[in-house]
Amino acid sequence: MKGLFQTIRNIFKIKELKSRIFVTLGFLLIYRLCAFVTLPMGSDNMIKLTTSDFAADSSAGLLGILNLFTGGALSQASIMALGIMPYISASIVIQLLGIGLPYIQKLQKEGQSGRNRITQLTRYLTILICAVQAPGYIYAISAMTAGGQLGPVEIAGFSWWVCYGVLITGTLFAMWIGERITDRGLGNGISILIMIGIIAALPGSFMQEFITKSDTGGVLVMILIEILVLLMVILISILLVQGTRKIPVQFAKRVVGNRQFGGVRQFIPLKVNAAGVMPIIFAQALMFLPATFVMGFTKDNYVPEGFLGWLYNSFAAPDAMFGFAYNFVFFWMIVAFTYFYTAVTVNSSQMAEDMKRNGGFIPGVKPGRQTGEYLDTIMSRIVFPGSLFLAFVAILPAFAVLFGVNAGFAQFYGGTSLLIMVGVVLDTLQQIEGYLLNRHYDGLMKGGARIKGKSSM
Repeated sequence: MKGLFQTIRNIFKIKELKSRIFVTLGFLLIYRLCAFVTLPMGSDNMIKLTTSDFAADSSAGLLGILNLFTGGALSQASIMALGIMPYISASIVIQLLGIGLPYIQKLQKEGQSGRNRITQLTRYLTILICAVQAPGYIYAISAMTAGGQLGPVEIAGFSWWVCYGVLITGTLFAMWIGERITDRGLGNGISILIMIGIIAALPGSFMQEFITKSDTGGVLVMILIEILVLLMVILISILLVQGTRKIPVQFAKRVVGNRQFGGVRQFIPLKVNAAGVMPIIFAQALMFLPATFVMGFTKDNYVPEGFLGWLYNSFAAPDAMFGFAYNFVFFWMIVAFTYFYTAVTVNSSQMAEDMKRNGGFIPGVKPGRQTGEYLDTIMSRIVFPGSLFLAFVAILPAFAVLFGVNAGFAQFYGGTSLLIMVGVVLDTLQQIEGYLLNRHYDGLMKGGARIKGKSSM
């Protein structure tokens, strides 16, 4: 405990680090306060919305995942209801376009100016995505409150256009906050905003789980077991994020003047999970497609029969995400997307060419094409267990529900939410540790151990 207080004192001795911490906390406070500001729909509509089933319906099933990422703003009809997810979607689209679009590839090679242009294109695409999603959300408010005792919450005329503009503005403001945290705060601001939204739902989900278990005997024992299992899952996720395979690289000796360069052995750390959480995000996005399709045939609580009925029960029902069919498809889609995204992001041939150009070689492997094939073989071998591990962590909430854990609290036992929290926390702690080490202080851990985040790989 004494070492912890000394570390905190060392952190606040560094003026720049202290300033970045307070800037980050200040922007996060503004972001969370905005999440409780309701859309300007008129007082009567606001009262109906708060007393209807809209909040409960939008917090369950697949919509519950989106609500989790927005920190509950989706279910509260907040000005931040769309959250930062349109920006994430735009970033993914731009990244995928960089695979086959020469213009994006050219910008990626132009350094800082190219990155600034890509950022500007991502912003424009974010506005376009918000312009498409905002009408759907406004329609969902009326559709999901139609069966309530107070009747549907109608948003029409001038109020509709005001809500439409406010939803787009809210996402742009969240994007601006994330960029400010990146520039003046700690770490990747967009990722921190998502993490804060996820953490904000943790206390309420835990209390709901505690209240549910209090109706049965041995509540403290059950809660303690669930917490211990959750800690074990977090440790497994940390191993998944940090796991690497080190490939030794030898650099040839070069003599320039009176100085000798090279002749040392280094390592290429190939990550077991090089794709991060992107395969889960891709798979989750595709899992919304059958649900969106079948929802068009289930108006006024009517559930179709036959194949459409099976499709609804397997992919669109409120408890579908905890069923066998959903998780079976979800599991293998994550495995497939892990291979795809790793092949896109890890260019073995380029790594081999760069290594050859700098006089480096892998002992026992001929430089050039054979080195690229060797790295590709190693990546294929470590991606397979890594993809299975990632997919298993993604479907862990379904197993938690089978063992009696509440659906809201089960979301923290795996999936995108847990991996995002682990990755962002490790990155933030690594940034803080970097400031401490640069000022000749001890790191955050004893014994010389160093925190490894995504950026350290």
